[in-house]
Amino acid sequence: MSYLTGTPAGTASAGTTDVRTGLGVPGIAHPLLAPAEWDELTRSGGHLDWVVLDVADGPGVRPDPRCLEAVGRLRNAGVRVLGNLDTRHGARAFAEVVSDAQRYLDWYRVDGFLLDRCPAERTALPGLRRTIGALRTLRDAPHIVLGHGTHPYPGYAEHADQLVTFSGTWSDYRWSQVAEWTADHPPERFCHFVHGVPRGHLDEALRIARWQGAATIWFTDGTDRAGLTGPWETMPGYWDEIVSRIGTGVSE
Repeated sequence: MSYLTGTPAGTASAGTTDVRTGLGVPGIAHPLLAPAEWDELTRSGGHLDWVVLDVADGPGVRPDPRCLEAVGRLRNAGVRVLGNLDTRHGARAFAEVVSDAQRYLDWYRVDGFLLDRCPAERTALPGLRRTIGALRTLRDAPHIVLGHGTHPYPGYAEHADQLVTFSGTWSDYRWSQVAEWTADHPPERFCHFVHGVPRGHLDEALRIARWQGAATIWFTDGTDRAGLTGPWETMPGYWDEIVSRIGTGVSE
């Protein structure tokens, strides 16, 4: 059971089933390597808050036909697609990030962006605020997710649609703490990504997310195998079980 202090985060009902839980997909492998996974995401569109597209550590150097097809099917199914922008913990040049964002929009018509490896400290906020401001001028109402992976300085919440406040292993997640300031915001503002979740602990993981006030989640039994395969690149082995728990039934 996770260690918590105070009342549940988000709202008074954050620890109850009144909170709608959706899935945020942080980075399935390229459609060439994982065609079945992308097909399954299209079929499960009603349970997805968004899917991140990472062509080649960003948008790549030219439009990718397989990614164009996969994104088109997702968007036709009503699924929001986000382009992956690596901020390198705030060290990446402003112009590079904006250029990548523009290519995502020109080639894939993405609905927003996940700013990966996003800084979390107060001193980095002005630079990131400038980047977010530029991204919001590129298209109408882009969905902006900040991929901190930890609880950032509270001021970041004023500039993004969602914050990833946990990204890591199940062994860390089950004893994680929620920052008290998150109680000032609804659960729809927060995302949790957890890998290495055993099948038998899936219900416990969902309870932690609801209690801590995170309405968008991605839980997987995948692990980071010596850095060769990222934990997010494949679908969870218990995919149907996750869908049945957050929705009205098991995916077909």
